[in-house]
This record gives sequence, C-alpha cells and structure tokens, in this order.
Amino acid sequence: MKIIGLDVGSKTIGVAVSDAFGWTAQGLTTINWDENEIDSADAELKSIIETHEIGKAIVGFPKNMNGSIGERGEASQRYARHIEEVHGIPAELWDERLSTIAAERVLLEADMSRKKRKKLLIRWLLL
Repeated sequence: MKIIGLDVGSKTIGVAVSDAFGWTAQGLTTINWDENEIDSADAELKSIIETHEIGKAIVGFPKNMNGSIGERGEASQRYARHIEEVHGIPAELWDERLSTIAAERVLLEADMSRKKRKKLLIRWLLL
C-alpha cells in the first residue's frame, strides 16, 4: 500500500509518496492552498491519491517540545480529519518533534558540508 506524506503549512502543503511497500518516500510536489478554505487543495490532492493509488495519509504533527498542541498542531489535526472525510483514506498524525535535529545528525556523521546539509534538509522536510 502506498502512503502519502503531507507537511501542512498555512499556504502550502508539501507532498511525498511512498513506494508500494511503504519503506521509502520521495518528495513529489508542493500544493499551494489557502488554509482558510480547507477544500482549496482537494482537486489536486484527489488526483495524486488516485494516480498513485494511495491507501493511507501521514500528516506532520508539529507538537511543542512539552507535548502540548499549538495552533499549527491543531491545524494539522483538522486537516487529517478532512482527509479522512473527503478522500476516504485513513490519516495518521506523525509527531515531528526533533525530526530535523535527527536528520542533521545523520548528515553531520556523513561529513556533509553545511551548504549541502541545508539543501537536503529542506528536501527531507517535504517528505
């Protein structure tokens, strides 16, 4: 089953799609949308879900370090519910705390330059 990964911002949604086994994912696109009109990305997202035969969505869930849920986290929760209701696939929230730090450590251990790390981290965050 393929999985779609969504990084939901107030103006864009980063989209990644997994392989058929759900083991790896590749950044696919960025969808421009208006957070105040929750259905503004539905047509483009529906096309991606159908084209790639998506069976599940993972939505980035930016919690605060103390575990509380702020404004962006609440927006992610709303969007995950929207995905389930409109697109008919299950949506799970993925705790994003420390994910950037973990990725940067891996790249540092690989002795990657600061410039290359920054470029890769931006791509990685869209996955």
